[in-house]
Amino acid sequence: MSRRLDGRALDLILDKMIRTVGDSKQEIYQISEASRDEFTSLTEQLKEVKIRVHETIHEGERIEVKLNYARTRLSEVSQQFEKYSEDEVREAYEYAHDLRTNLSLNRQQEKQLRERRDEIERRLLKLEETIQRADHLVSQITVVLNYLTVDLREVNRALEDAKRKQDFGFQIIEAQEEERKKLSRDIHDGPAQMLANVILRSDLIERIHKEHGIDEAMKEIKSLKGMVRSALYEVRRIIYDLRPMALDDLGLVPTLKKYLHTVEDYHKTVISFVTLGEEQRLPSKLEVALFRLVQEAVQNANKHANASEIQVKIERKRDFITVVVKDNGNGFEIGGEKAGSFGLMGMTERVELLEGKMKIDSTVGMGTTIRIVVPLKEK
Repeated sequence: MSRRLDGRALDLILDKMIRTVGDSKQEIYQISEASRDEFTSLTEQLKEVKIRVHETIHEGERIEVKLNYARTRLSEVSQQFEKYSEDEVREAYEYAHDLRTNLSLNRQQEKQLRERRDEIERRLLKLEETIQRADHLVSQITVVLNYLTVDLREVNRALEDAKRKQDFGFQIIEAQEEERKKLSRDIHDGPAQMLANVILRSDLIERIHKEHGIDEAMKEIKSLKGMVRSALYEVRRIIYDLRPMALDDLGLVPTLKKYLHTVEDYHKTVISFVTLGEEQRLPSKLEVALFRLVQEAVQNANKHANASEIQVKIERKRDFITVVVKDNGNGFEIGGEKAGSFGLMGMTERVELLEGKMKIDSTVGMGTTIRIVVPLKEK
């Protein structure tokens, strides 16, 4: 009973976290939208101000031309005072004075408009930075929400299912510790050991170069290159075992292409990959599950079946997606010990969680074909 309460408590905590993070995302989204609206408004204002600046400059040039003419007229009137009436003299003075006043006002208006234009441009730059930062935060929060609503809830459902079947509490903890030990052992025995050997071999290469010449040193360098290549593959394999980073960014098909190319290059296995149907993103948990299924099938073909050729096909239709992994390896008897291995059991359980079906066809010496059909549910 207490364990069921723990599951409910975890649901409550998750719901609260999701609401809090969701509210934060909504607030940031509102800030982003308000900034976008202001950005649009200021952009229109900037266009109008630039037009007014241009018109003001043009008007100032026009007034300046008139003022030059008025000054010439005023100079003529002043020098030949006796030829002009008092009204004409006064009119010349007033006309020139009005033009000087208008030009001064025009210059002042131009200065104000330029300052307004510069201010709007500065505000637009700040708003653009705010929008970019808000979009980045929304993207990050979306990732967090996806983790909370998908990954953590999947863990909780798996725990609840285990409680209904049997008491797996301590076994789950032990499995986690075993996984940590395995990961630690994989790093220690794999990349860490290889890198330590790289250091020793590099020292050895220096001695060989001095004692036996460049040819012998080049042979060791080629061997060292293979060792570094193996270390790199082991690191990538460990990363893929944890979670392929490209899966969230690129999707299932590009990530599988990259993974299969790496496996093909390292194991010298010929792997063909075919996709049929419309290629578009699937729900995150489905992409992860399908990737793991293909990964497990390919690893089994390489490690246990000694396959030299592997065919991987993914076909998407409207209501379901089909995955086929076929190899020319050793094969096994259906219903025998191999059929009950932990890898195939894990694949079967994962397919059942997706409400799909998995069929295995295998004959000793004739290879193995794994066919998986998973329904695609509407959002």
